[in-house]
Amino acid sequence: MDQPASPTPTGPHLRFENVSRSFAGVVAVAATDCAIAQGSFVALVGASGSGKSTLLKMVNRLGDPDQGRVIFEGRDVRDAPPAALRRRLGYVFQGVGLFPHMTVAENIGIGPRLAGKRASAERIAELLELVELEPEYAVRMPHELSGGQRQRIGVARALAGNPHLLLMDEPFGALDPVTRDGLGKRVRLLHERLGLTTIMVTHDMAEALLLADRVLVMDGGRIVADEPPQALLAGAGGDIAQGLVAVPREQAAALARLDAAR
Repeated sequence: MDQPASPTPTGPHLRFENVSRSFAGVVAVAATDCAIAQGSFVALVGASGSGKSTLLKMVNRLGDPDQGRVIFEGRDVRDAPPAALRRRLGYVFQGVGLFPHMTVAENIGIGPRLAGKRASAERIAELLELVELEPEYAVRMPHELSGGQRQRIGVARALAGNPHLLLMDEPFGALDPVTRDGLGKRVRLLHERLGLTTIMVTHDMAEALLLADRVLVMDGGRIVADEPPQALLAGAGGDIAQGLVAVPREQAAALARLDAAR
């Protein structure tokens, strides 16, 4: 199962070239250029409506750009049928979307099945182990699982096809803080262990700073900051980025004051 880890990000794995997208005359993404290196863990951060989910969805063709190109592994994503493209991608989103009439094993194996392959019981057990669930979960139904367990199954399903790129759209937003923190750490470990390239959309700047090695801040459909977490914490990125950084910083300071007052 394990793929060779990428110790250092290499050349462009994904590129957005002058990409724009509008809905009913409202600009969601505006003339965006960005290159993402293989092996990176990139967080897309911004307020609701900033364009981050729209940008992500153009990678797996849940929405095509009105202008510009999305280049994945050297090819325009529109040059291949969507099904063939998506076999090279893993996609995790808020709400998971497990099929309620299918077992956990059937849900995890749906991608390989659609590609004409079958995920063996051993393979399902291996994927469950990756997300820290026992093999016995394979026969359970989605309604028997907690929210955190369902989201872990969503991650296992996204990894079932050995994706070249993992896309995550607010993957932990509906989870309680403890589950969210634990699953976020697990995804980061899997990113390193499997040598993935990962792009995660989140509105939570603290989550982005803790998990990603590069943070892209979006506002009004544009990338307004592109910095490593350390630079953002040191004050880089401009006013919008620093406004987002201020929230976890102020929360940490408030907690420190409470602790000191005991």
